[in-house]
Amino acid sequence: MAYHVPVLLHESVEGLNINPDGTYLDMTFGGGGHSREIINHLSAKGRLIAFDQDKEAFANAIDDSRFMLIHSNFKFFRNFLRYYKIKQVDGILADLGVSSRHFDSPERGFSFRFEGPLDMRMNRDASLSAIQVVNKYDERLLTEILTLYGELPNARKIANKIIRHREQEQIDTVEGLAEVVGTLFPPQVKNKMLAMVFQAIRIEVNSEMEALKQMLLQAEKTLQSKGRLVVLSYHSLEDRLVKNFVRTGNFKGDKQTDFYGNVTSPFNQINRKVIVPSEKEIEENPRARSAKLRIAEKE
Repeated sequence: MAYHVPVLLHESVEGLNINPDGTYLDMTFGGGGHSREIINHLSAKGRLIAFDQDKEAFANAIDDSRFMLIHSNFKFFRNFLRYYKIKQVDGILADLGVSSRHFDSPERGFSFRFEGPLDMRMNRDASLSAIQVVNKYDERLLTEILTLYGELPNARKIANKIIRHREQEQIDTVEGLAEVVGTLFPPQVKNKMLAMVFQAIRIEVNSEMEALKQMLLQAEKTLQSKGRLVVLSYHSLEDRLVKNFVRTGNFKGDKQTDFYGNVTSPFNQINRKVIVPSEKEIEENPRARSAKLRIAEKE
């Protein structure tokens, strides 16, 4: 089974504008596709530090003296750089997509297409799994998660259905959750709606939005002048955070102005229009269809 096909590989690595002698970070190593391409552009002096919170990714580690793979959520990346006495870097790449390996592994519980435990943890050492979210969260909190992270219009009805079912028996499998909430959706949109439910729970389990915010704030401090930030996102919530941050320096998109009324931001946008995969790439890799690439350069 292929671990993961990197999306917009050449566009994202090209966006880093690599200095062969520079230091680069790959925040989401996964199958290592982006990392291998970055290393191809480095000289003997260059180096790449990659992060992944899933120990399974270490099976793909690159045997190269210029490369280091760290087992950690990327929200802690600056702590590791301090430990290794690295103050600034030349570029940061973050592919925020869930790897194909995760979706295609029934025992990980990421996809409703398979039977398996209700898990969804990217870091299998983490204490919070989907089974806790589904069976312990109250109706208000479940509704909030389904509305915010799944953008589901009938979030309250879905949450109520989950609450009523778990009063009779715990929901502890992927197929169990899909059966409980699946009856609320018309057949023609059922799979799309189930995907949104699973997305919402996965984002909560892995604190994905909070981790992204922390990573972006640290990236601003860590990139040196003219250093590049390259981010691949896969749903509107992620893309909105990234877009607002590179345009305004904050997550709400509130424009800050200087004394003369000019809008200020710590970044310059390299691509004003978001980059998306070609029809050919989507045909070859359907999971690329929702990808959006944004590239920014530190002032």
